[in-house]
Amino acid sequence: MPLADEEIRARVFSWLDQKVAIYGDQIPWHVLQSFEIEGKRAALVTQRGIRWLPGMPALAFTTTYSANPAKAPYADHVGTDGLPRYKYQGTDPSKADNVAMKLAATAGVPLVWFVGTAEGVYTAVYPVFVGDASDAELDFTILVDDEQRAVASDGRMDPITKRRYVERLTRQRLHQPIFRSQVLRAYETKCTICRLKHAALLDAAHILSDSLGGQPVVPNGLAMCKIHHAAYDQNLLSITPEYRVQVKPSVLLESDGPMLLHGLQEVDGWAIELPRRKVEHPDRQLLLERHAGFLRSA
Repeated sequence: MPLADEEIRARVFSWLDQKVAIYGDQIPWHVLQSFEIEGKRAALVTQRGIRWLPGMPALAFTTTYSANPAKAPYADHVGTDGLPRYKYQGTDPSKADNVAMKLAATAGVPLVWFVGTAEGVYTAVYPVFVGDASDAELDFTILVDDEQRAVASDGRMDPITKRRYVERLTRQRLHQPIFRSQVLRAYETKCTICRLKHAALLDAAHILSDSLGGQPVVPNGLAMCKIHHAAYDQNLLSITPEYRVQVKPSVLLESDGPMLLHGLQEVDGWAIELPRRKVEHPDRQLLLERHAGFLRSA
């Protein structure tokens, strides 16, 4: 007897939990090809973009990696309501792939959104839900978790408050993990300042914060260990447009323990480690703007 839709989705999520525990937010393509249902291979990422099984609503969908870092890989479109949009496959609303997504919306079932963050590498965002389908705009509204789903359907909340809350959830559940994955990949999973290579201790620091309009793209990011990220955010150190570390003068005069000495004071003047690809280097104009704020606070 064929497995029920609910059971298949539960198995997919459980299997992904295991792979995320191993690969984090950088799951290789070949791993996503190895999922099986009752001994039969059922690749979760295919060239079609939308993955569905016969007789089922869509199970997963994919946003392909773009080599141009000026384009966020997940930004098919984000609506004025703060909710992400995923484009139809082609322009025919009745195409089987699009119908499968519409069925997922009607059934309210959870899906996986695979976002390419490098060639052959994906971040799995799940569970997500399909909201509305627009044949006119040829796109689907995506809800990135149960909380956003509940908020989006709450007609009692004032529209401005709702939009802000929805936007915050989109950043937290979608933009931030993908931004982190891309930045850490570009910096080969090491702190740009101290070269620490433990992924669990690394963050993707924004040069220009998203609250100021900074985009979640690699040239607006720096891979930093948690200590240097915190120091960067608190203006205890800065990165100059010449790609060098500058520590706050008052910090250089302090006397404390080895962390202050080796973690902060000794890195003053160091050249940061840059991505191999020049197109992924930190944007000098953004660094200049951020550094100006550091100098004002010094």
